[in-house]
Amino acid sequence: MRIKIEREVRVPDPIKLERYRRTPDLGPRILFFSGGTALKKTSSVLTQYTHNSIHVITPFDSGGSSAVIRNHFNMLAVGDIRNRLMALADQSVLGNPEIYRLFSYRLPSDADENELRAEFEEMMECKHRLVRDIPAPMRKIIRNHFIKFADIMDDFNLRGASIGNIILTAGYISNRRHIDPVIYIFSKLVEVRGTVRPTVNKDVHLAAELEDGTFVVGQHLLTGKEASPIGSGIKKLWLAEKLGDSTPCAVQIREKMTKLINSAELICYPLGSFYSSVVANLLPEGIGRAVSESKCPKVFTPNTGTDPELKGHSLTDQINKLLYYLRKDDPENIEIKDVLNFVLVDSVNGIYPGGIDIKEINKLGIRVIDCELVSEKSTPYLDPELLSQALLSLT
Repeated sequence: MRIKIEREVRVPDPIKLERYRRTPDLGPRILFFSGGTALKKTSSVLTQYTHNSIHVITPFDSGGSSAVIRNHFNMLAVGDIRNRLMALADQSVLGNPEIYRLFSYRLPSDADENELRAEFEEMMECKHRLVRDIPAPMRKIIRNHFIKFADIMDDFNLRGASIGNIILTAGYISNRRHIDPVIYIFSKLVEVRGTVRPTVNKDVHLAAELEDGTFVVGQHLLTGKEASPIGSGIKKLWLAEKLGDSTPCAVQIREKMTKLINSAELICYPLGSFYSSVVANLLPEGIGRAVSESKCPKVFTPNTGTDPELKGHSLTDQINKLLYYLRKDDPENIEIKDVLNFVLVDSVNGIYPGGIDIKEINKLGIRVIDCELVSEKSTPYLDPELLSQALLSLT
């Protein structure tokens, strides 16, 4: 039997936080829809309080070394998955710091092909310093993945390649292009304190229409990190099959993703690139419906400061955009209260373009929780410890 109980909570709640800190293996299932970078430090902090957080990661990155792997093997992006696995790994376990260093290592971008192949072969033979330091049996498992990659790499360009991405790619190909078994293996190897999953296991890309009528395909062109910032605000976002074609494609989540979302005790739309990290995760069909079916609280923690993807967007605009994508599975029947209940802000220390229009937000039936989230050390950004404590207190 399940019953609904309403109660008051304190933010932050010192007693609840201490309880979680003492028994993190019994901690709450907070689910995040995110990319791999902005939430990295917060994810690490969370492991002190809970080993049960859930991280639904966007697999649509089309820039950097992820682009080279995706183009060569026609697969999803694994870079953000690798990043989150390492953020959640237990660094106190024997061999984990060594694996972390290996997974974070990139081959030189200025070396010639022979030098790169020689260094990769040194890794494959466990003679490289980063591999040699890893204790058995982890070293042997990683070596097997290097051997597999060597078998399938052909003319793959190793310049600037992420070793962690290479290892995950080898595992992905070995497991008949299933990513979950690879994530499972490495989660066990480095004792990941949480669950990490891509939204979908699909080789698709982000496409956007800008306010000036321009069409852009590819996450790397939207973020302002690898290309010039977009010249106009984003009007609409969808998924496309190919980088050169903005034609929308239908992508459906699997039943196990629905079950994962429904298992959450709190759902968070966190800080990060608003469109390419947060909204991107909401694009596959079924995400919004699954969120609406989950009976837990849902909270939005907007960025403080500047996000190149939010040109011309106020905080209220961001909330309305979130609601549009969360309700698109069934706009007539999915109500606002089913997908978003709270917005977490720091009106004293945070910077929110356009300010915080509490009246307009309240009109939507959404409550604003105003608490300390930005510290002197983190300003103007959210402090990972303060954010973690606020979210944990809401569970």
